[in-house]
Amino acid sequence: MAFEVIPAIDVAGGRLARLTQEDVVPIEAFGGDPLAAARSFAEAGATWAHMVDLDLARTGQPRNLDIVTRIREVGLSVQASGGLTSGAQITAALDAGASRVVLSSGALGFRDATEKLVAAIGDRLVVGIEADGPTIVPRARRARTLPLWETLVWLAGLDVPRYLFTEVRRVGALEGPDLDGIWALATHTGRPVIASGGIRGLDDVRAVARLGANVAGVIVGRALYDGGLDLREALGAVG
Repeated sequence: MAFEVIPAIDVAGGRLARLTQEDVVPIEAFGGDPLAAARSFAEAGATWAHMVDLDLARTGQPRNLDIVTRIREVGLSVQASGGLTSGAQITAALDAGASRVVLSSGALGFRDATEKLVAAIGDRLVVGIEADGPTIVPRARRARTLPLWETLVWLAGLDVPRYLFTEVRRVGALEGPDLDGIWALATHTGRPVIASGGIRGLDDVRAVARLGANVAGVIVGRALYDGGLDLREALGAVG
């Protein structure tokens, strides 16, 4: 299983943006154009993009499905994210061209529905774990917190193809990844885990890649746009 370095493309209103603790703020890199970012990432050698629909996460309405389609046309496989909690939202993202979809942590409080989605979507599904210490803290609207360990015990009984682990306090903070949390999730579940949150630069990418066979990849976001991380170097460092 090759380790994936996946650039993030967060979009609000059709433009590049970033979610902070307070609000959504525009990203000026690439002229704010998500397609310009996608083309640059593809030219650097990326094969995937992690596309986050911030409008969906905040309002429950998917408003950037056309961006999924257009990123796919650039030549990148798309991992669609941004508060996806229902079968209808997931189907819409897949129909738009996403190769994988991230089921938001906000869906995990509805176990029957989650179990049906895991069975129905199969290998194209990624289960999101947004953690703050021992608690799952979904960033999607109107979602409730959940106990991390109890939820993982339940998920262990399902055929979850892979997880996306996000340490919510580190997202966009450029403070380094939660290596212990990433390793613990990969070791406990025995399933591929993609890590997100806190990546500052090349050393962090390498540190995540060294965690073990079940750590399948890392998402890099703010460090690409204003933190000085060179995507081509990052891809070469773990290739």
